[in-house]
Amino acid sequence: QLQLVESGGGLVQPGGSLTLSCAASGSAFPYRTIGWFRQAPGKEREGISCSNPVAGTELYADSVKGRFTISRDDAKEEIYLQMINLKPEDTAVYFCAAAWGLALPVEDMCRNTHTQKYWGQGTQVNVSS
Repeated sequence: QLQLVESGGGLVQPGGSLTLSCAASGSAFPYRTIGWFRQAPGKEREGISCSNPVAGTELYADSVKGRFTISRDDAKEEIYLQMINLKPEDTAVYFCAAAWGLALPVEDMCRNTHTQKYWGQGTQVNVSS
């Protein structure tokens, strides 16, 4: 079992920066593939960044590549998403997630909707002037 709680959302102007945090509690956290997902109004949830700590691999959606960075602190059991050069189209509810299985490939984590995941409750990010 794993519990996830996001924080750090809010309102930011275009071109601004924001860092989201996700506090995890539960078993085997250092070995779980993690990810950040977002869901904009009227759209499906999409995986935007995933990280496999065992394989040392990361994956970013094209829409955020070069602007967003995923990271983790296993000692604190926290997950982060650093976002720079934010755009209005980044407005969405952002969710952190961790895989049920250990060392899940990042492609399965981010792109396979059937992969079982633990989810946080989500945090709203609004990019607007």
